[in-house]
Amino acid sequence: MARLFDAVIIADWTAAEGKKLGDQSVWIGVAKRDVRFRLYTETHNTATRAEGEALLNKLISEHRKRGDRVLVGFDFNFGFPAGTAERLKLTGTPWQAMWKFLASNVVDKADNTNNRYQVAAKMNRLMTDEAWPFWGAPAKQAQRWLTTTKPPAGAGADIPEFRATEDAARKGKLQPKSVWQMHGAGAVGGQTLVGVPMVRRLLESLGPSGAVWPFGTGWRALDAADVEPLSALVVEVWPSMFDGKPQPGEFRDQAQVRATAEALAKMDEAGELAKAFAPPKGADEALIARVEQEEGWILGA
Repeated sequence: MARLFDAVIIADWTAAEGKKLGDQSVWIGVAKRDVRFRLYTETHNTATRAEGEALLNKLISEHRKRGDRVLVGFDFNFGFPAGTAERLKLTGTPWQAMWKFLASNVVDKADNTNNRYQVAAKMNRLMTDEAWPFWGAPAKQAQRWLTTTKPPAGAGADIPEFRATEDAARKGKLQPKSVWQMHGAGAVGGQTLVGVPMVRRLLESLGPSGAVWPFGTGWRALDAADVEPLSALVVEVWPSMFDGKPQPGEFRDQAQVRATAEALAKMDEAGELAKAFAPPKGADEALIARVEQEEGWILGA
């Protein structure tokens, strides 16, 4: 079975403020083949998200010129728990409305300074007029609509803490965090707020040669005919699902992007990647609609 993709690019994003290399910074891993078609990986580290975005565009452009098809994965949520867009009174397809809302509200400057805590507080104000569902901020960023600690049990109980994909992942040993957590170990909320507008720009620059799974493709197994018109297919990944133990001299995030890119490239080689795009057995029509229109899904969950 022919491979769907010629290369896999995985980005480990960050919401950090200030320029930074090494741990807790932007890492990009690329798995591709040499002239003898042997798989190898390379990793890149950038001090800011703006530099990371520029590098991603350059890497994708280089592959595009060669006629390659690339799978591009990001380690943050592409969607929010069901009902979020409705609570914000946004109209249209929920995922698109959320992406547009974040793109128009998030300010992320070239030096990494950003307003993610202010945007989380605004979303809380619009959704509940309380300090939830988003929670977690450094003391200096705390305010009426965003607290340093998790809200009391029962607060915002009518708002799901997790998407269906996290619920599925949490049935195993792994415990993904909720998008509502903005601060603290493993928090993904800030990365999502600054990351989604970047992915939106990336897809806009690609035009018809770019697509996002499962929103733009449908939640189904993909084949060569689906991928053939594309330069890049953008997906949500969770590197903790892959065994990315650091090799001597490697940073943890560096090891994770390398291992994730390698694992997905090997799945593709073995003909196993196509079915990873499909829903798990037993997924009903309501879940499929929820995933395709609002929540998204972690590839491989």
